[in-house]
Amino acid sequence: MEIPGTLESLESRIRTLLPEQYRYCYEDVQPVSMGSAGLKYDGEGKVAWNRIWGSFCDLAMAGGPPHKGNLLASATAVEVADDQERYEDVAAEICRGIILATGLRGGPSEIPGWISLECVAETSADWLVRAINMENVPAFWRGTKLYLPAGPTYRIEKEIKNVVTAVAKTAHYWLDHTRPAEQREVAELLGRMADTAPLLQPAFPGSVVKPERLLAVKARLSEKVQRATGLRPTTRDYPGWCGFDGPDVETAIWMMRALVASNVLSRREEVTLFVPLDPENDPDGDRAADMLIQVHSLAVTATAPR
Repeated sequence: MEIPGTLESLESRIRTLLPEQYRYCYEDVQPVSMGSAGLKYDGEGKVAWNRIWGSFCDLAMAGGPPHKGNLLASATAVEVADDQERYEDVAAEICRGIILATGLRGGPSEIPGWISLECVAETSADWLVRAINMENVPAFWRGTKLYLPAGPTYRIEKEIKNVVTAVAKTAHYWLDHTRPAEQREVAELLGRMADTAPLLQPAFPGSVVKPERLLAVKARLSEKVQRATGLRPTTRDYPGWCGFDGPDVETAIWMMRALVASNVLSRREEVTLFVPLDPENDPDGDRAADMLIQVHSLAVTATAPR
């Protein structure tokens, strides 16, 4: 899949993906946090997830601060099996928080360490998986379902809150600040991109991928991108992701958005930009590398003072 040939056409895609309030001012959004909302409790001593937020920070997709500075770690199948009872309690609390905060229903999935969230339509799930990953909370997409992490070591005030907040924040902007006509525009854009090539995302949880195979793909992708762009591979290591250290936050934000508008999941940690290792849809890493190289070639113009 090729990205649009001009900066103007690529930025048109970015505007289409953004809620209306950002479409013509996203260049002015600053990655500054409003601070973390404190927990509130109901009469039974449970977290009142529907009463915590009066407002949210700007979307990371629009240039706001990611909800987490670093990617939230997911649990392994072994960790889940070692404390199944606690894991089930965590998964239930995350699902309870999401339905209170958004109305979306979730439940256990067939994959240890991941819950399944049912979205109202495939477009909603496709958009949300992009927005949630940009908040540095891992999410995977299949049809109308999102898969979100849960682990036995997750704490109510930390990891559980991270997952619920990332879903609440992104769903708020999608469900409450994107009108039906705009959602149809997004659906048409996502459909056109999918007709050309599927969304690239990290290896789906539970898929059988040999670690040495992913390492080989990562090395190939890293070498190709560094040779073409000069971007250096990061020392930050996450399963399923390949990262590159960029020159500044502004460039990392623009490239992240541009990649997502080119059907490649992306996220950032400060100036470090990440792209997925997708063994199913990009077995050699060439598509992710080529997209990143093309986006980098446009970034200088896009982030230049105007």
